[in-house]
Amino acid sequence: MARRRNKQKGIPKKYKPFYYGFWAIFIFGIFSVFTIFYSASTGKLGEMPDFRQLENPNTNLATQIISSDNKILGKFHFGENRTPIEYNQIPKNLIDALIATEDERFYSHSGIDFKATVRAVVYLNKRGGASTISQQLARQLFVGVRSKNIFEALTQKVKEWVIAVRLERQYTKEEIIKMYLNIYDFGYNGDGIKSAANIYFGKEPIDLNLEESAVLVGMLKNSSLYNPLRRPELVKSRRNVVFGQMKKNGLLNEKEFDSLKTLPLEISYTPQSHREGLATYFRAYLQGFMKKWTNENTKEDGSNYNLYLDGLKIYTTINYEMQKYAEEAVKEHMPNLQKEFFLQNTSELNPTAPFLEIEEEEEELIFERAMKRS
Repeated sequence: MARRRNKQKGIPKKYKPFYYGFWAIFIFGIFSVFTIFYSASTGKLGEMPDFRQLENPNTNLATQIISSDNKILGKFHFGENRTPIEYNQIPKNLIDALIATEDERFYSHSGIDFKATVRAVVYLNKRGGASTISQQLARQLFVGVRSKNIFEALTQKVKEWVIAVRLERQYTKEEIIKMYLNIYDFGYNGDGIKSAANIYFGKEPIDLNLEESAVLVGMLKNSSLYNPLRRPELVKSRRNVVFGQMKKNGLLNEKEFDSLKTLPLEISYTPQSHREGLATYFRAYLQGFMKKWTNENTKEDGSNYNLYLDGLKIYTTINYEMQKYAEEAVKEHMPNLQKEFFLQNTSELNPTAPFLEIEEEEEELIFERAMKRS
């Protein structure tokens, strides 16, 4: 009986170079990616944070001056007006807006969103970027501003990925959100979510409504471009993009979205500086006193305290409400009292009376100084 041989159909000879070439490129690509990630994780592509740096990232914190009734009278800061808050002090609507806009798979990935990465590569970032919240935090804490050199930028991106994965291993999701919002610079001395809420809305973060939270989340894309004081219409448009992302992720229904996007942009700008707020003269005196104290006292590691960067808390005996009422009373009554003083102390009635020849501008300064010294 004749035996029939079954011949396996091989790859046509003319296609073999393409076939082997494809697998060679694929294997080389996998090997290259592994090598790049290994080099980044071992510090061969530049310095990487160690365990201690990940555990205690270097951030500058403003010193707070606290009244006897536990309210903030003012701050001492240099460059960064940052006061960190805890996760439970962040409103849920802000967290929902943040995740829907910046990282919709935040709770399901471990630092890298591979689906978003593939989408960004295929569509060249035209359908959204791929940086997770963890990667953005890694960039702000350890990597820095993206380089314009393409090779350096790629190296930075790989470092971001590696650090993001390490951050995810080191911290809970809640801690990552807290750190991210505490570290971001919202502009106008708004370093961190607490300062931003105070400056743009005159509120504590926990009191922000959804519209206000959406404005701040929209600013995370670029706080200089999406500046509510300089470009209100652009900021409103960006706020509505945040609402759209929340609708897409099931956090808003169609009716809520249609209602929210028509709301006007409402900003209550409250600047923060050493010269703003209550008891400014007292704080100026306190600043000099504390500078001397920081020079005479050291931390556990032997270094001196920094009044502007170490996040000190100075508790005072001044009552916030009483100080506020006192300054308001001086502001209200001082002009009338001053007029009465001038009427009773003319050069004819009292030739030795002070301040008879001063200009109006100087008079206003005297009123202001009296108010602030009260």
